[in-house]
Amino acid sequence: MAYYYCLKHHAVEGDHGCKAADRMGPYETEDEASRALEIAREKTKAWDEDPKWNDDVPESGSPE
Repeated sequence: MAYYYCLKHHAVEGDHGCKAADRMGPYETEDEASRALEIAREKTKAWDEDPKWNDDVPESGSPE
């Protein structure tokens, strides 16, 4: 069974719940789904700090 985090109701749902546009997931466990917003924040922070994905940081040796 897959679990989803409903952004509309701020609750964990199973396969049958709100429409996909209102949910995050799927997640393997209820606990993981309940942490969906925290996981998204962590991933966003990691991506923002990754020089391969950060367009704002010039690569060393490139003129700016």
